Amino acid sequence: MEIVRPQSRRNFLSSSSDAVSVPTIPLYRSAPSLEVRLEEFESFAIDRLRVLKGISDGMSRGKKPEEMENLVKDLWKVNMRHQQTSEVLNKDIISHFALRLVYCRTEDLRKWFLSMESALFRYRFRLLNTEAQRAVMEEFDLPYRAVSSAEFESIKEKLGQVARSMGQPSPSADAIFYKVPFEEVPELVAGRKVLISQGYAYVAMNQIVSLVATLFRSQLSKTLILTNRKWTSSIREQEKHRLTPIVEAVCASYLGPDYSQSRECADISLKDIDQVAKSSFPLCMRYLFEKLKEDHHLKHGGRMQLGLFLKGVGLNLDDALAFWRAEFSKRVGLEKFEKQYAYGIRHNFGKEGKRTDYSPYSCTKIISSTPGTGDHHGCPYRHFSEENLRAALSRMGVNSRAMEDVIDKARNRHYQLACTLTFEALHGMPCDAGINHPNQYFSDSRKILQSKKIAAAALLRHLVGAYTRGLRQCGKIFMYLPKQFNGRSWNSVSVSSWKSG
Repeated sequence: MEIVRPQSRRNFLSSSSDAVSVPTIPLYRSAPSLEVRLEEFESFAIDRLRVLKGISDGMSRGKKPEEMENLVKDLWKVNMRHQQTSEVLNKDIISHFALRLVYCRTEDLRKWFLSMESALFRYRFRLLNTEAQRAVMEEFDLPYRAVSSAEFESIKEKLGQVARSMGQPSPSADAIFYKVPFEEVPELVAGRKVLISQGYAYVAMNQIVSLVATLFRSQLSKTLILTNRKWTSSIREQEKHRLTPIVEAVCASYLGPDYSQSRECADISLKDIDQVAKSSFPLCMRYLFEKLKEDHHLKHGGRMQLGLFLKGVGLNLDDALAFWRAEFSKRVGLEKFEKQYAYGIRHNFGKEGKRTDYSPYSCTKIISSTPGTGDHHGCPYRHFSEENLRAALSRMGVNSRAMEDVIDKARNRHYQLACTLTFEALHGMPCDAGINHPNQYFSDSRKILQSKKIAAAALLRHLVGAYTRGLRQCGKIFMYLPKQFNGRSWNSVSVSSWKSG
């Protein structure tokens, strides 16, 4: 696949004969011969990456197969659409090969990409009808054929036993089974979901996804290694001024909204910052904030991470200078602060140097940082020891049950999901989109707390109104009562005399 700058490119699936020959799901066996603009190469890759990361998050959350199917369907519909219907398949294939180039470069990248692409293929295959599934099987050129009626009748009882063990009805006479070597379907064998006889597994049509997904994964694993060799030997150097920077940046791309400017419900002032830090700062920023208050100093990495975050939540330049000046002057003195540190704060706001309006760091950037001795920046879920993480979560108010879930996700390197679970534990509400940015955490937190505050105020108004209406009703009742009770005024009547009377 050649990457070029010209605006025009030909549709490699434009002819009707080509369109018919390609199965519903591409198998990505070889890169197509076509021209792709760099802008499309990057944008298509990022759109597909959104799908893969959504799948990764869903799997990490332990979603059920039915939920994952719906998730994949929604992710694909939202991210892989194209203005021109005829270009949807092109985008599918281009985006796959673009990400294959991005993720071939290291063992960890290859492992993640292989797992997510295999999962995507699996769920897309399951969403196809039977005819389309058979078309994909034919594209794999599988040597296996459906079991004959005579052979089916000879093993029908055993197939029924396997089906009943899984809580399913016995197969009917028109059921389709494939006879394949058992090593081709390790997932089904491990789950005891197939009948095995004389080295062969009898795979039902509704289980065939296991077979084709295994073949797809094996094929992709081999091609990733070959792509890596070609990238290392030639492409990286040949494209160092054009394609290489894009390839190296895509896997670390932040895919959410820009937080360089404060968003709705996000403006704060100096008088609010201490209280807001406790209620709405994510753990990474709360830790930096606490260390700044404790030591009255942060190294460069910490100043950048916290400073840009505060800028993104609405702390203006004057308040930012006052905030940092108040803390640093306690340790380094006012004069040294103005000479050595004030410039950096103004620089972050685009008032010095290149006058670039810098954006707050995303979770991806924070997680990939490498804090050294004496540094306090980075992601606590990745960089803290388990003991320190437990202590930090406890100080935030995370209960013990939620804490175990958070620790488990952090231990398995699902750092953003660990942060998402922390958010849900503290706010008592689900965060389906997941946490991808510290400023997103803050913004979502403020919105939830604000809505709870409004709801509480509305409830209070309702109770006060009900109480007032009750008093008015009582007043109306007393208007119709006699002015005296047994010769005494109402004020002197006791509760006991009222009951006895």
